[in-house]
Amino acid sequence: MFYRLKYGPAAEAVHESMPSAASEALTLALDDACHDPLGVTQPYGEDDGVVRMLVTEQSFAVLLVGQQTKTLTVLQVTYLG
Repeated sequence: MFYRLKYGPAAEAVHESMPSAASEALTLALDDACHDPLGVTQPYGEDDGVVRMLVTEQSFAVLLVGQQTKTLTVLQVTYLG
């Protein structure tokens, strides 16, 4: 099942300010996560299936997986440069 992607304002601002290649890689990874949020992400702290981390070569994102609402909320984006 497909999850709907949501952004917090700060996370969206960081994603939009990233260089185009890094931004595109994160966008594609987020698209994959919308199709399989637990399969393409890693646990963030305790593996509760709710808070996950998505890692690309130049960034990572902290995600909140809403199983009931079928939403994937991007809580934080960090550009690693």
